[in-house]
Amino acid sequence: MRISYGKATRKKKKRIFREARGMRGGRSKLWRSVQELVRRNRCYAFRDRRVRKRDFRQLWITRLTAACRMRGLRYSLFIHGLELANIMLNRKVLSEMAIHNPEVFDEIVVLVKKALSAKVPAAV
Repeated sequence: MRISYGKATRKKKKRIFREARGMRGGRSKLWRSVQELVRRNRCYAFRDRRVRKRDFRQLWITRLTAACRMRGLRYSLFIHGLELANIMLNRKVLSEMAIHNPEVFDEIVVLVKKALSAKVPAAV
């Protein structure tokens, strides 16, 4: 007797075709094209979940650099001053603060400058 894998195969194909919904033409209708597309999409999704973290960190650093320069301080000195002042805020929170609450960010910069001047007199 021939064994048919109809139910399992249909279930698998249905799941893969569901992932390819929204694509145009054969990319959502033809089994081989859909398999390639879904495999490639999964690779990109895996890679880009990590790339997104990199991109956001880069954005926060760029924002902080601009905010620090406006207040007469370099980014690297600002981060070092945060450590000296024992201010435990991450770059995301600091960049949001620089945009939405500039007065609070100004207070943090003052604290950082104090901590830097106490440590190294000619740093600022």
